[in-house]
Amino acid sequence: MPTAPAFALDTDAAVQRLLRFLSVNAITGHEEPIGKELAAALQEVGVPAAAITFDDAHTRIPEPTPIGNLIVKLPGTGKKSAKPVLFMTHMDTVPLCAGAKPKVAGKRVVNELEGTTALGGDNRSGCAVLVTLVAELLKQNLPHPPLTLLFTVREESGLFGAKYLNPADLGGPVVGFNFDGRSASDVIVGAIGADRWTVDIRGKAAHAGVAPEKGISATMVFSLAMSEVHEGGWFGKVVKGTRTGTSNVGLVGTPDGRSAGDATNVVTDYVHVKGESRSHDAKFVREITAAYKSAFTAAAGRVKDHEGRGAKIKFTSRLDYVPFRLKADAPVVGRAEAAIRAIGREPNLRVTNGGLDANWMVKHGVPTVTFGAGQNEIHTVKEYVDLVEFEAGCRLALALATAE
Repeated sequence: MPTAPAFALDTDAAVQRLLRFLSVNAITGHEEPIGKELAAALQEVGVPAAAITFDDAHTRIPEPTPIGNLIVKLPGTGKKSAKPVLFMTHMDTVPLCAGAKPKVAGKRVVNELEGTTALGGDNRSGCAVLVTLVAELLKQNLPHPPLTLLFTVREESGLFGAKYLNPADLGGPVVGFNFDGRSASDVIVGAIGADRWTVDIRGKAAHAGVAPEKGISATMVFSLAMSEVHEGGWFGKVVKGTRTGTSNVGLVGTPDGRSAGDATNVVTDYVHVKGESRSHDAKFVREITAAYKSAFTAAAGRVKDHEGRGAKIKFTSRLDYVPFRLKADAPVVGRAEAAIRAIGREPNLRVTNGGLDANWMVKHGVPTVTFGAGQNEIHTVKEYVDLVEFEAGCRLALALATAE
């Protein structure tokens, strides 16, 4: 392992890359502009065009996605026996970042449009770390194992890029390092799993003043179901003995985002509901989801019209991502801890209640840990990038890539 002074880098160039990528308007599901910008930046630092490809994951993603994941492969320059290593991040941002204008303010990158949009440090900071890694490896002619760089699409809208990639396209990496977080000292070794589910409640319209009894209120079905879920302890923080998780309802309306119902004098005949269930226990995730399905099914039978006909529901759920927990003595964790110490810091092993691309990489057979690179106040209009942590993330990537 090289000593800390060996991890020299052109900090100004790294910050300029960060500003460049933050300036690209490419929210989740609209990644083509940032994909092109990343490919161009990689070629500018010396990566051959033939080494830069986009996979076909977007053809399998169930949401419209213009491009696949960006995959870059660099041959090893060190020991011939060295196994391939994966470095990854995601290229998309949340929709709130649209139109952000980054600027440097002291030791931070902030948004000129403060209070109006998010910045996009989640995860253009990771993009800048990976491109800086390649730039420094090539410029300094540093020995390294075969490297695969992966920039995923649609992480923010469901980890879709990581979920639908073909692991064979990665070239067989034995470990993975994902940059997506705040502190370069944090080693995220585990993350929660989640279901996403939807309910379509179909009632029957009627005049709410003249003949409400002839209607079947989809709104009442929703209300009764949520009351049962709440009384049963399945909403919000869920604790059942030693098992814990969370759940939430995020949208109540129509699939296109409009309000359910048309007028106060019409019994609401249709409500569309979107929600999620989470836990570090994969079986408990499904149990939370099942509690919601049971509650909506029961509520549909309780709300009837004057002829005894009840509402109809369609409940659908999908696995969003699987939970994982790497052992503290796993080789990838040991490499992460050693690299953090090599840049003069102490590692902090953590688990998170948010989903990461690492969830799917572990499922694909690539043990992957996640580090930070300066993200702060993500998904809010107060977002900023801490340049001290961003620089530490860049140095950490170099330490990881050049470790013997």
